[in-house]
Amino acid sequence: MPIARNSWTVRDKLDRQDSATRARLLTAARTVFERRGYARTTIADITAEADVGRATFYVYFASKQDVFAVLAADLRDRFLAAQEATGPDAEDPYLLAEHTNAAFLDAYVDNLAFLTVLEHQSLTDPAMRGLRDEIRDRPRGRTARYIARLVRQGLAEPAGSPESVAAAAGGMVASFAQTVAADPTTRDRAVAELTAMYLRLLGLTPRAGQRPPQDV
Repeated sequence: MPIARNSWTVRDKLDRQDSATRARLLTAARTVFERRGYARTTIADITAEADVGRATFYVYFASKQDVFAVLAADLRDRFLAAQEATGPDAEDPYLLAEHTNAAFLDAYVDNLAFLTVLEHQSLTDPAMRGLRDEIRDRPRGRTARYIARLVRQGLAEPAGSPESVAAAAGGMVASFAQTVAADPTTRDRAVAELTAMYLRLLGLTPRAGQRPPQDV
């Protein structure tokens, strides 16, 4: 059956090429959005950055808003993935706090420029506001549910409602991201401080060795 095998090989090769081209367009779009902002970015800018024709762009995306929405959804998924843990981290609130704070901080720092573009565009664009809110609210909602579970198990006495503690924790990470982006050498200290403050908000005393260093 050589024809069938050859057809499969050709289709598989085209699939890989399609995937690579789409990824290149996404990378180019993100680069241009971060450089020029949403409003000033054009499809021509994106295709020039990706070194493909305009027609190729429309094979994968319907509009500038469409490609921006895909990038925002990818970012949302990264923040949600930052809350995933396996092994001992998943069952130990202390280890999980350190794991998630580190992962969230890294995600914020890596995506700070894109988040800034999204935040600015959300001021005037309801669709972008919805994307911004989803990126913020879905991880926050998952954190609140986790805190509520700790309370039910008698493992935490949070300083406020699960929702307010989750919101405060997310705000702290976003604030620290600015400092770490400006000076990456502060990353480990930031993780330690974020973890210690989050544990306090949960009503848990940091374990020995988890307190942030006192010397700058």
